[in-house]
Parts: sequence; structure tokens; C-alpha cells
Amino acid sequence: MVSGTTTRVFLARLAGLTVLDTNADQIGRVRDVVVILRTGAQPPRVLGLVVEVQPRRRLFVPMGQVSSIDADSVIVRGRVNLRRFERRAGETLVITELLDRKVTVVEDGSPVTVVDVAMDQSRTRDWFVTRVAVRSGGSFRRRGQLHTLDWDQVSGFSQPEEDQGASNLLAAFDQLRAADLAHVMHELSAKRRAEVAAALDDERLADVLEELPEDDQVEILAKLEGARAADVLEAMAPDDAADLLGELPPDEQERLLALMEPDEAEPVRRLLTYSEDTAGGMMTTEPVILPPDATVAEALARVRDPELTPALAAQVYVCRAPTDTPTGKYLGIAHIQRLLREPPSSLVSGVVDNDIDALGPDVLLPEVTSYLATYNLVAVPIVDDADHLLGAVTVDDVLDHLLPENWRERPAGEAIRGA
Repeated sequence: MVSGTTTRVFLARLAGLTVLDTNADQIGRVRDVVVILRTGAQPPRVLGLVVEVQPRRRLFVPMGQVSSIDADSVIVRGRVNLRRFERRAGETLVITELLDRKVTVVEDGSPVTVVDVAMDQSRTRDWFVTRVAVRSGGSFRRRGQLHTLDWDQVSGFSQPEEDQGASNLLAAFDQLRAADLAHVMHELSAKRRAEVAAALDDERLADVLEELPEDDQVEILAKLEGARAADVLEAMAPDDAADLLGELPPDEQERLLALMEPDEAEPVRRLLTYSEDTAGGMMTTEPVILPPDATVAEALARVRDPELTPALAAQVYVCRAPTDTPTGKYLGIAHIQRLLREPPSSLVSGVVDNDIDALGPDVLLPEVTSYLATYNLVAVPIVDDADHLLGAVTVDDVLDHLLPENWRERPAGEAIRGA
């Protein structure tokens, strides 16, 4: 890394590094590096860094403003241009486009895969990509040897890649939250999105799909083989899976539902029967549900699940058996604030709040929104005519329906101003 004197910098290692100004105030995080590929064997010139600032806005920082790079951060000097980054013709993003490329060693014509590239600073203080870290062919169990070659010792970067893969790209972005990785994927070409989706495991892809715009979701799902698409849908929350399937033609919906495990498909089928602007169409069918003889200790253990959203973890729904939706008779809610004040051995039935009325699945979005606001709730139970709990609508479910359709595609500030 660069610190004081100029040394070589491997660019994949920059992904996620904190970007600071000269006062050590955080500006954002590195998301990519912009280069210009040049003709022949000339090394690419490094133009600058793509830096993501909150809320999910990408800026361009020229290399001339970078004063130092170390293992933990990048220091930039001067005022950063706040204009949103838009790639120009001829520019290439190293991390999202060059990693995993299949290129050829000039000397013997052997195929290799790009793992990383390195830049060096010239005497004129410009930066150029000078080295390429590549992995030779190898079996699944023996991954092959890693070599570092000069830029002019490999060829093929200017050729379109038919099947690029994405394992090294994902390694660079391994620490990103699902919402942030979704933002990265949204910025990719359709071809590259499909390659990244193919490289993700089912659980990770399901989490990312839930954060993508609907058009991207449909596009990615359409490119997955049927059984894989069904596995990913099973890994999604039922309400998110239903929302995605709701964007597909009925025959395609039924084909994918038939490929899913029956017990996974059943709640999704139920959700698809409701209009998307009703409580039934918005609800999750997997809130935290316990029988009345469960203890406070059991309830607290359930809400500690890191997979739960804060809204779902805020309260436990107490119902008679069965406790899978649709449940037995709904009895009420045990709020986490109350649970924290009770002895662990106490029963949840002793702390149930039954003053909050449940809503029916056909209640429309404006009424659900008004109800949550009136009673300062983060979630509301949804029951049928026989008081069986069907699910719960959370405040984040409501926000998804209140925000503009393209809110995931725009910086949050722009989405609010355009609403």
C-alpha cells in the first residue's frame, strides 16, 4: 500500500476501504477503481476511485486527490466533487469488470483467470495498471497456481467475455450487507448481474434479490435454471417471494411454485391471493409466534435471532396451537419492552397485551398506515374472521409500498425530493 513512499497497490484490496479527508473525517468507502484500457500492450491509466457516500451515492475521486493509501484507509485532499458518478465511454471499472476475466499468457498461449491487478505510480505521478495476478487452470480440489505477470505478458482484456464468473469480485465485496451488494449489482450490466447471481449461494442471492428493484429481480430469476430459481424463492421471505412471483405471468408463477417444496410454496400461494395494496398482500407470514405456555426466556431467545428485522423482533404474537400461520386462536401481543422487565420463568400469557385490535387481510394500505401511526406501532397482527393469525404487517412493509416504485434505484435524498 502507499504510505509516504510510492509502492504497488493491488486494487481488489481497496474495495470497502474507508475514505478520509485530511482531517480524518470519513467521506465514504471505496467501491471500485476507474481505468482507461489503451491500445496494444500499453498499461491502462488509472483515472480515480469510485467512492460511495451515504445515502448510497457514488462519487468520483481523481487519483490526483489521493494523498496516501494504507491497509485501512485512503486519504484524499481537497474538496470532493459531489456530482454523482457516471461512467464515460471508454472507461472500465476494475473490480466489477476485470476481476474473473479469462485472459491468455502471451508467452505460451495458456488460459488464466484474473484474480487481481496492481497499479504503480510513474515519475510523472500518474498511476498505471502494471501487474496482473492470475490463476492458472486447476481442478475443483486443486485450484491451480497463482502468478503475478507484467501487464504486457497477458492479452485478451479488450475481448468481450462470454462467461466471466464472479468469485473474485464477490471476494472483494465479501463484507457488504445484502442491500449494499444489491446496489453494486444494480449498477452492473445485465450479463454481469447474471454472472454474479450464478456465483452467489442460494441464501445470499435470496437476501440480495429482496433488496433489488423489481425489474432486476425478474431479470435475474428468469436466467436461473428452474430448480435453482425454486431454491432461491424458498430461501426468500414468503412475502418477498410472493411479490416477485406477482411480477411474472400466471403460467410462470405456477411452474416455479410447483418446483418449490409444498410446505414452502403454500404460504406464498396464500399471499398471492391478496391484492398487493392490502394488509394480506403486504404481510409476512413468519412473525415470532409462541403458545401461551411459553416462558419469557423462550420469547427473548426467539427475538434475539439476528435474521429478524427490528420490527419483527419488537413483539411476540401469542396464539393457541398450531403456531404456524394460519394459527389457532390469536390471543395478543407480548411487547419486548415488557418481556425485558419480567422474570425469565414467567409465562408469556401473563404479559399479553390484547388491547391492540388485529386487522383483517382485506384492509387497504391507507388504513394500515393510519393504524400504525395512531397507536405508534412497528407492526400489526393480521387475522381472519375466526381470529386465526395469518401474519403481521411491519412498518418497513408499509414503507416499501409508500415510496416511489423506483426508490431502490435512486439515492435516498433524490427519492424523497421526487416523491
